[in-house]
Amino acid sequence: MRQDIAAAVRGVDISDWRTVEVEHGDRNIGILVPPDTRELGMRDFPPLAHPGEEIRKSIENPIGTPPLPGILKAKGKPAENLAVCIATSDITRPVPYKGDAGILDPLLAILHGAGVRRENVTLLVGTGTHRASTREEKVSMFGERAAAEYRIIDHACDDESMLVDIGRTQSGTEIQINRHFFGADVKIATGLVESHFMAGVSAGRKAICPALVSRRTIERFHSARFLSSPKATNLVLAGNPCHEEALEIARKTGVDFIVNTVLNRRLELIGVFSGELERSHEKAVELVRRVVAVPVDEEHDIVLTHGGYVGINHYQNAKAACNALPVVREGGFIILAACERDEDPVGPATYKTLLHLLKMQGPEGYLAALGNPAWKFTKDQWEPQMWGKVVQKVGEEGIIYCTSYIPEREQRHVPGTAGWDFLPARVFPRDGEATQAMVQNALVYAYRHPKWGGRKPSVAFVKEGPYAIPCRRELADRP
Repeated sequence: MRQDIAAAVRGVDISDWRTVEVEHGDRNIGILVPPDTRELGMRDFPPLAHPGEEIRKSIENPIGTPPLPGILKAKGKPAENLAVCIATSDITRPVPYKGDAGILDPLLAILHGAGVRRENVTLLVGTGTHRASTREEKVSMFGERAAAEYRIIDHACDDESMLVDIGRTQSGTEIQINRHFFGADVKIATGLVESHFMAGVSAGRKAICPALVSRRTIERFHSARFLSSPKATNLVLAGNPCHEEALEIARKTGVDFIVNTVLNRRLELIGVFSGELERSHEKAVELVRRVVAVPVDEEHDIVLTHGGYVGINHYQNAKAACNALPVVREGGFIILAACERDEDPVGPATYKTLLHLLKMQGPEGYLAALGNPAWKFTKDQWEPQMWGKVVQKVGEEGIIYCTSYIPEREQRHVPGTAGWDFLPARVFPRDGEATQAMVQNALVYAYRHPKWGGRKPSVAFVKEGPYAIPCRRELADRP
């Protein structure tokens, strides 16, 4: 433990503090917090009592468009001759595809009942810039039967043979889209609608861009100019350049039908929305906003959060840090409990390099580099830009990143203060015990920090980490 931290936490009486449970992988760790800590939590929505029935009803009674049999009939040729492409998410999103509570079997049953032949259906995994899915992942996502009986293709953003040019957006973006999807007679997009810290929300139009477009198109979607907009944030659609770009591309692609799902904080199905690209997605967004938006009246000096299920590496944990920004005071502290389960706990090599650049140059220097005409767009440059927003508000000292899964030497190269500085000088396994000690000492240190001038700082705990969206009350209900 750093000497100044040890001196600050030594002998502090926290006997009147109470325990909160902080998610850490597949378990919780208990952290003592001041008694007046504000707990910011999502509304609890029960799962659908009969999910299979609700899914079927949603698909059979779509929003803003005729049912699928009517869409097929309007194509002008026999259903048995129609090519159908269903865009899906990859393994990084917990979309309920398989089983009795999944959307895939009812969707396929309706298509086949209307005359579509099995050999004319393609499941297209929307990978964006992610790697292709493995055979085991396809089975995990879609089930053994679907994986064996249907053609499943992974999108490849760098494979020119898989792409077709369909023009430009109003902002000048060249659109290269997956030719399997664009060339299908019937185009169906599926996904999970949740908050997204760049595009406002996921799914809908995002099942097309960035999921099914070329790297060049993705580079524009994730450009520094787009992400610098204050509108490029959680739950904001109006004026959000990422949302507007993705929507324009999806419109040009000609999506016929979507099936979107909404989950609660336990990843249980609470809503299914099928139909026209925009209108059915808007209905899903209304539910998501009710679930995740946490209205608050003030900013807090210290915010405790965690990486959640999605936080498999440092790259993904940017979501939790950014979600805390609306409720942390400028110059305050964000304490993040992380449990990286990925093979590389930081992220890809390009991300590490760019993160180090952010660490050395600061947010302004990093953005200046990205905006230089000589800068060559680099994969993953958008995520350090999001971390830069956190550094801009709370400073390097204000990010206390607590994990035992990133080696201490490597953590010195990422923004913020390493949790290792808060770990007592005794051996800990790489598990929740070490993180628990880091977080507890970090919270005591932040609470007792001299910057508060002797006053008692305000503390908030974001119970759902990257899934809850704390926001000022006057903004909570805005589109």
